[in-house]
Amino acid sequence: MNELISPKYQMKLVKSVHDAIWEEYKSYVEVSLYIEKWHEVDHEWNNHWENFEIIKKQTGDIDLLRTLHSMSGSDILKIAIDMGVDTPDFIPSVPTFKNELKSDYKTAYETFTKAFKQIESDPSLAIGLSNSALESIVKEILKDERINSKIKGTETLYKLTSKILREFNFLDSNHPIEIKTIGSSLLSISQSIEKLRSEKTNFHGKTAEDYLITDPVYTYFVINSVTTVGLFLQSYYKTKFPKPSEVLEEEEDDLPF
Repeated sequence: MNELISPKYQMKLVKSVHDAIWEEYKSYVEVSLYIEKWHEVDHEWNNHWENFEIIKKQTGDIDLLRTLHSMSGSDILKIAIDMGVDTPDFIPSVPTFKNELKSDYKTAYETFTKAFKQIESDPSLAIGLSNSALESIVKEILKDERINSKIKGTETLYKLTSKILREFNFLDSNHPIEIKTIGSSLLSISQSIEKLRSEKTNFHGKTAEDYLITDPVYTYFVINSVTTVGLFLQSYYKTKFPKPSEVLEEEEDDLPF
């Protein structure tokens, strides 16, 4: 992961993380306690090792900015995710996606937020949760009374995506091949996310011989796919089925004119 994070991006990310930590904890004591939870030390007799250096000021208080700069790019990224700091170079659409979910899709928002925070610490869990978040979005859209396709509540992501693409008319044989290809690709993405959740994560029982996703790089790829598909479906839904305008009733008065 370190080689994927450029020094220039690390500089920007460190500043954002620094500000977020101070905003959250507001005191040297609590900031130090938080940072120490990320600190790893190995005191072997001939090879002292630590994942980063905790740097102190002359006053004895932690110098948070310099301490953060002593960390590897991957550790900074982990702390950014833990603090809820946006990481646009890795998941470009997350801020927009979260804003879209927050107002209309509470369950999906909470699930996706959990997935985002697990990317580095538990890639397998993050993929499973992101699958669930996308399912929640599609289910919520399909509940609209103006939509013909109805759901039982037990459909998988693949089945749900099939329904919504038909409802949005993306699989119509009369469409140009390019439009049909995009529709089929969206369906393939949903199917692949679902299969990863079922076959390559801990969401279903696994044996020692089964392959599990443990590298966060692949999780970033999956989360990016979820945000892209989710934002597209939500945007198209809002265009095709806009919220009905609220009709304001005029108040009657007793004036004769």
